[in-house]
Amino acid sequence: MSKPSLPILSVSGVAKTFILHLREGARLPVVNGAGFDLYAGECVALGGPSGAGKSSLLKMVYGNYRVDEGTIRVRDGEEMVDVASTSPRRLIKLRDTTMGYVSQFLRVIPRVGARDVVAEPLIHDGVPPEEAVARAGALLARLNLPERLWNLPPATFSGGEQQRVNIARGLIAHRPLLLMDEPTASLDAANRNVVVELIAEKKRAGVAILGIFHDAEVREAACDRVIDVTDFAKAAA
Repeated sequence: MSKPSLPILSVSGVAKTFILHLREGARLPVVNGAGFDLYAGECVALGGPSGAGKSSLLKMVYGNYRVDEGTIRVRDGEEMVDVASTSPRRLIKLRDTTMGYVSQFLRVIPRVGARDVVAEPLIHDGVPPEEAVARAGALLARLNLPERLWNLPPATFSGGEQQRVNIARGLIAHRPLLLMDEPTASLDAANRNVVVELIAEKKRAGVAILGIFHDAEVREAACDRVIDVTDFAKAAA
């Protein structure tokens, strides 16, 4: 796949060490010298063994973890915003318009029905509520969530059902950069295949996707390349 000249995400020289304050300030290096670019229309997996820093790196890109050194620049229109140094207000705006995130766990307002949970990002973008709810229902149906559950709060669902709601919410609105943390971990084979199809559709729409995919079949089917974070972890040791 030919790459456009300008990346959607550019990570350069990123280092992170956790300070364990309950362990007398012990230092736990995570990554050092992490760097890569991500382009529109490609899906890239963060690879490496458990504990190598994949989830930490993903959370640094989203701004949930602070960065000790380096830059994490995300393209927002004509501007490259450095997540590592930007203001909280600018980071919130970046998340609202540019970065989507599918985490391992669904965190939503209690007592809100699943279909409304999924529709909310579209409504936030200005889509009329009736259209947003219809599109949310169609996506939930595609992910094989029974219609009888759509008006029920996801907190009452099984882990796999909650994850399907989580995926639908993360994918329903267009965001140029999409981060995915083990999105298929709780899914059966049929729904894993649906997620692979949805990722392919996002790629065709020009979305840049960075994710952690422990399922080898999903990773091989969905991803264009793998960035092994092991070297970044070794450099931090």
